[in-house]
Amino acid sequence: MEPAVGAWCGTTEVCFRLLDQEHRLASVRLRSAAARGDFVYDAGSRVWELRLPRPPVQRIEYQLELGHPDGRTETVADPDNPLRNGDASVLRSPGYEEPGWLHLPQATGRWRDVYVPMPAVRGELVARIWSPDTPTDRVLVAHDGPDYHRYGELGRYTAAMIGAGRVPPYHLVLLPPGERFEWYSCSPAYARSLAHDVLPKIAAELGTDRPVVGAGASLGALAMLHAQRRHPAGFAGLLLQSGSFFQPRYDKQESGFGRYLRIVRFTGRVRRATTAASPVPVSITCGAVEENLANNRDMAAVLDRQGYTVRFTEVPDAHNWTGWRDALDPELTTLLQQVFL
Repeated sequence: MEPAVGAWCGTTEVCFRLLDQEHRLASVRLRSAAARGDFVYDAGSRVWELRLPRPPVQRIEYQLELGHPDGRTETVADPDNPLRNGDASVLRSPGYEEPGWLHLPQATGRWRDVYVPMPAVRGELVARIWSPDTPTDRVLVAHDGPDYHRYGELGRYTAAMIGAGRVPPYHLVLLPPGERFEWYSCSPAYARSLAHDVLPKIAAELGTDRPVVGAGASLGALAMLHAQRRHPAGFAGLLLQSGSFFQPRYDKQESGFGRYLRIVRFTGRVRRATTAASPVPVSITCGAVEENLANNRDMAAVLDRQGYTVRFTEVPDAHNWTGWRDALDPELTTLLQQVFL
């Protein structure tokens, strides 16, 4: 039996219902990366309803845009759905399961902060580093590190997978984004600073000269690939999640972004190249309903052609931290097993 209000997912469709007993709203619209549509009001049940074909995802993060008779609009979470992720409501399919590693015991270790001056970008950052109690010279470096840790649970993944013996012990380095739109948009100065300021400082702190595995999502993935292309000696592998690998034929809607031209010039150079200076193993993930899916498919094919060992996975989710978290195992796990021998 279908619930009177709220949201639910069936085999072939999803349905959303919002109670409006006095018909005070003029409109209700679904806002989501996975699905969109306008609700229809049923005067008999006094409910706004929207039914849609089920999209190819296992989770839908969504909000409701409420239109008032005076023309005002407001965007809210679904008041009849208690499952939330930040400001968004979440609808899960019956088959969705959280990653098993969320429930594994975690390896012990310690956190420390390392200050890094970055003269190439006239900036600085404080890297947050987790080190396991077991000595190691392996290093994973993540862009958007604080968010990767808080929302993508990369620190929890690291401690759990090391504790379970699924991956060798390694240091996890969380880099804050700084001037994110500038640094992460194919900035030569940032790539130089990452290669010549940040990574050497981390290596000295950890007592290792081993190339790192770099991880990033969205613009952070783009910036990690850009740095590896310009300064390949510092990198042993890459995890690129939903990279913003914009191309004019796919991503004209992004043309208003201030560094759009710099990005498409870089992706164009990569696509035109027949070889790469130092190809490395790379794992690319992208959500099945993302605008970035086409450019991620292209980038995976290009890197594979240039000699990178590419693992490309379409994730049944959208452009969000939970989708990136859910893809860490097996995608990052497999990469680390390959690189951290």
